[in-house]
Amino acid sequence: MSGRLFDKVWERHLVAAPDGEPPLLYIDLHLVHEVTSPQAFEGLEMAGRQVRRPDLTVATMDHDVPTVNPLGPISDPLAAEQIARLRKNCAAHGITLHPLGSAEQGIVHVIGPQLGLTQPGMTVVCGDSHTSTHGAFGALAFGIGTTEVEHVLATQTLRQTKPAAMAVTVDGDLPSGVTAKDLVLGIIARLGTGGGTGSVIEYRGSAIRALDMEGRMTVCNMSIEAGARAGMIAPDDTTFAFLEGRKHSPKGADWERALDDWRSLVTDEGAVFDSEVRIDAASLRPTITWGTNPAQSVSIDGAVPDPDSLGTAAERHAAQRALEYMGLRPGTAIRDIGVDTVFIGSCTNGRLADLRAAADVVRGRKVSPSVRAIVVPGSARVKAEAEAEGLDAVFAAAGFEWRSAGCSMCLGMNGDILSPRERSASTSNRNFEGRQGPGGRTHLVSPAVAAATAITGRFAVPADLEGAR
Repeated sequence: MSGRLFDKVWERHLVAAPDGEPPLLYIDLHLVHEVTSPQAFEGLEMAGRQVRRPDLTVATMDHDVPTVNPLGPISDPLAAEQIARLRKNCAAHGITLHPLGSAEQGIVHVIGPQLGLTQPGMTVVCGDSHTSTHGAFGALAFGIGTTEVEHVLATQTLRQTKPAAMAVTVDGDLPSGVTAKDLVLGIIARLGTGGGTGSVIEYRGSAIRALDMEGRMTVCNMSIEAGARAGMIAPDDTTFAFLEGRKHSPKGADWERALDDWRSLVTDEGAVFDSEVRIDAASLRPTITWGTNPAQSVSIDGAVPDPDSLGTAAERHAAQRALEYMGLRPGTAIRDIGVDTVFIGSCTNGRLADLRAAADVVRGRKVSPSVRAIVVPGSARVKAEAEAEGLDAVFAAAGFEWRSAGCSMCLGMNGDILSPRERSASTSNRNFEGRQGPGGRTHLVSPAVAAATAITGRFAVPADLEGAR
């Protein structure tokens, strides 16, 4: 082994590496949802195959689920069919399913960690690009396509060309008001949307170590937005405290043995990475995207850039196209940009800690009359825990809509979408053209910035609201 965390996990799972072919990896956990699985199960049936390890396969419904009256009729025929087929396929193959109405239903990348299914040293796959979330636990986790979903279902293995290993080291203390979402947007701005291509990123440094698990999941979740195959953070006491006592975590003597093993999953001193980027945490600020990819971002104190100021012809062209789509003019101060909708949720920022952060901002305040504000918990359990703390009442009193768990407005595959030219402040992970609905204009922000923006109707940070209850 080279002594890097990534290599240690990779080599533990290497089944075969024949000459001239991609290596074959064993998969510890396969997460399944309703959108990318129907064709994979159909392929199994046509070939007369069974699921190789249903005990290592866990399914839920998230992308297509309505967040208003989720147990009522589903108006979208395709969504209804996909949900029905997942239920049927899981029953036929003996796969654990957390369906609509279940206490554990939710976004697949939220329920895996909350159930203790995601553990250090695992290989985790799912037919969803943001599977990189699970790398926050020291797992090697990545999204796969429909054909690969079928391969894992049939064999519990996957062929993968080995990526390079990149280190992103963030040292120092994050300034007041700077969150994990701002940190990862800063990293993506530095790397660009293709800076991590062909690599697994290990996030290192004191600023990363200071993050709680929710923050680490946010960072790893958005690794894919820098083009990376996956993101990883070495497990430590913060990881172990999060996992202890969860439903699928080891118990008793098995827990102690697991800890002994997990503590070895660190990059050894002196290990060399294929590439490395260093960032001073003190340089980061609350960040808002202005364009149509997550790298097109600027500080809350900044302004929409002039495309002519950018370094390459490709950057200038991309910026000009983005500004036309977003309906923005160069030089416009970020705080002067008004929004129509605020969305708090997604696998990036739909966990209990995210909802607490937003509730702290809106408590005792009112949403701007010009803003539609929506909160969608990342799972049924997150929803229940938030309600037990009274967070739903805080949001409702402020004027937010309190929804049921699901992917919701993160992507335009359900009723929670933007209208053409409608502008949103969103805690999700992608701001591509049409991502939240055809013609919709998405700005990525942290939960705290989203909450403050909902109050003012324009981009703001919590400090802007001081004395304004």
